[in-house]
Amino acid sequence: MRIVLPSGTPAELVRPTGRPTRGLVLWPDIMGLRPLFDDIARRLADDHGWVVCEPEIFPGQASLALEERFAEVPGVDEQARIADAVAAADACGVEPVAVAGFCMGGMYALKCAATGRFDRAVGFYGMVRLPEGWDGPAQTDAIEFVRQAAVPVLGVFGTDDPYCPTPHLDELEAAGATVLRYEGAEHGFIHDPSRPTHRADYAADAWSRFASFLA
Repeated sequence: MRIVLPSGTPAELVRPTGRPTRGLVLWPDIMGLRPLFDDIARRLADDHGWVVCEPEIFPGQASLALEERFAEVPGVDEQARIADAVAAADACGVEPVAVAGFCMGGMYALKCAATGRFDRAVGFYGMVRLPEGWDGPAQTDAIEFVRQAAVPVLGVFGTDDPYCPTPHLDELEAAGATVLRYEGAEHGFIHDPSRPTHRADYAADAWSRFASFLA
């Protein structure tokens, strides 16, 4: 069901049918909340007994096209997004709560690792360093947050992802994160089966490792 966080940001909240085992704040990719992510949240809740809360990544701008979203990234206030993640964790109503995300949402999941609110953080092809054109006055590279994190961090990447080059993955690993590298996979190879870059075999493996990491 759709809820509204204290900031006014909409979020999708999904509860399992039985007693929940944990909470998960799940950041969507740059295109934000939509049926694809509602379905992912429901599947995770049903399969694992998790309460899943997904905040909108561009609150108040849901109608923006992809190109417009890229143009808006430099103006995003990362602290406001992190505050929404913490509020979404509270909305889960269960402990512990992990945070995960995809693409831009994966970047914010990595940034949330240093809040102290989450017991684990997972970035699926989240940008370790800001891509060209994404830097702004309220933006910091995610690696700086991971270096301050006191919780386990998992990064899941394809080796052919231009947004997440090998030197950045090496930095993430050196900061203490566990990094999974899928040979030959491109950006977005896990969460959306309709994408040409989707790799069903890798996606199945990554979802399984993700569940084990949170267990």
